[in-house]
Amino acid sequence: MADDAAFDLLIRDATIVAPHRKIPHEWIVESADVGIRNKKIAAIGSLSSAYGKAEIQARGLTLLPGAIDTQVHFREPGSPEKEDLSSGSRAALFGGVTTFFDMPNTQPPTLTAIDVADKMSRAEKRSWVNYAFYAGASPSNINKLAELEKLPHVCGVKIFMGSSTGNLLIGSDENLEAAVSKLTRPFAVHAEDDARLKVRRHLVEENPGHVEMHPEWRDVETALIATKKITALAKKYGKRVHILHISTAEEIEFFKRNCKAEASNPFGHLTFEITPQHLTLAAPECYEKFGTRAQMNPPIRDKHHQDALWTAVRDGLATTIGSDHAPHTLAEKNKPYPQSPSGMAGVQTLLPIMLNHVHLGRLSLTRLVELTSSNPARLFGLSSKGSIEIGKDADFALVDLKAKKIITNSWIQSRCGWTPFDGFTVQGWVVSTIVGGQISMRDGEVIGSPKGSPALKT
Repeated sequence: MADDAAFDLLIRDATIVAPHRKIPHEWIVESADVGIRNKKIAAIGSLSSAYGKAEIQARGLTLLPGAIDTQVHFREPGSPEKEDLSSGSRAALFGGVTTFFDMPNTQPPTLTAIDVADKMSRAEKRSWVNYAFYAGASPSNINKLAELEKLPHVCGVKIFMGSSTGNLLIGSDENLEAAVSKLTRPFAVHAEDDARLKVRRHLVEENPGHVEMHPEWRDVETALIATKKITALAKKYGKRVHILHISTAEEIEFFKRNCKAEASNPFGHLTFEITPQHLTLAAPECYEKFGTRAQMNPPIRDKHHQDALWTAVRDGLATTIGSDHAPHTLAEKNKPYPQSPSGMAGVQTLLPIMLNHVHLGRLSLTRLVELTSSNPARLFGLSSKGSIEIGKDADFALVDLKAKKIITNSWIQSRCGWTPFDGFTVQGWVVSTIVGGQISMRDGEVIGSPKGSPALKT
C-alpha cells in the first residue's frame, strides 16, 4: 500500500461493538481492524495488508465508541479548588469518556452568549476530550433561551426546578412554562419540586448530622411532582424533555405510561437518564458506610428503587447513563449534614462501574454502548459521534473486559481527589482512550497534549 494510503492509526484485531450493517438499531460484536485517517474512521474489516503510522495491537481487547457523558459539573469558572476544565477532562480521559456536556451552574452561571463564549475559550487547547456546554435557564434570560440553545457548541438548555443556588432556579410555575414554551431542542431538567423541598427542610435542620435523612427530606413525592409537572408542559407545547438522574420506582412507573416513541421522533417527547451511583449504591448502607460522601441530589434511595431503575435499564426504557460528576473537596463534604454539599466525582468511574455491571450480568455490553454512546449522540444531535462506523469521528475507549482492578482515590484525576467507589473491585477497565484518532491515554498515562475539540458541528 502506498504511503499516501497509510492510516494515521491502525487498530488491529480488536473485538468491536458496532451497528449492524443491515438491521437498524441492532448491534454486532465481531473481530475487526479499524483504520483511522484525518480523525475519522476510514475502514473497518480485515486490514492485514495495510499499515498505520501508529498502530495498536488490540487482540483480546474490546473497542467501544467513546462514552458521551451528558452531565458533568467541571466547576470552571468559579471553583478551581474542586475542578476545572483541564482536570475534569483528564478524569474523563482516564475513564474512556471522549465527550462531555458541562452544566451551567458555575460562577458566574452560563446565562448569556458571552458566558458560553468564555467557556469555549477556556476549553480550547486545555480539554483532553471533546466538549459542549449547556446554557442555563433563569428568570433573567427566558426571552433569550431560543437564541441561546442555537448557539454554536451549546448542547441544550438546562432547567433547575429545585436544588440550585443564585439565579439559576426557575422558581414559579409561570416562569417554568414560559421557559419550556421557548425551546425547540431537547432540554435537560433537574426535576425536584422546590416548594416541597422548602417545606420539608425542617426535617434535616431539626436532626443535624443525620445524612441518612437525605432521602427523607428529598422524598419520592419531591421528584415525582416535578417530573409530572415538566412532562405535562413538554406535552402541552410539543417539546422534548430529558430528565436527569431519575431515582424513584414511582417515576419509572410514570415513564412506562408516558415514554412513547414516534415515527418522526424515535425517542418520543420524554426521555431520562440514570446515574451509575443510583444503580450501584443503596440506602441505608451507603450512608452508614460513606456518610456525606454518598450525599447527592436527588438522593440515593433504598434497593426497592434501585431494582426499578435496573428494570428500566434492561428493558430499554432508560435513554442514557450520565455520571452527574459534581466534585467537592473533602473539607466541604466533611461538614456536618445538612451543611455538607451534595455531589461526588463520577466521570472517571462511569465506564469501570458499568463494565463491572456487564460482567455481573446486569446488562449487556451492547446495551451499555446504547446508553453511554449511541443514544446520547442521537438525542443531542452529535451526528458524527456515538458509534463505530465509517465516516464517524475516531473517538474510542479500548477496554479489557477481563481485567480486575481496584478503584482507588489515588487513581482519581479530578482535583477533588476522592471517589465514593474507593476500594471497589471491578472487572472491566479502560486501557486506552483515543480522541480524534490520537492515542491520548494508554495504560494509565496521558500521551501528548490535550486534543479535545467542540463536539457539535456548526
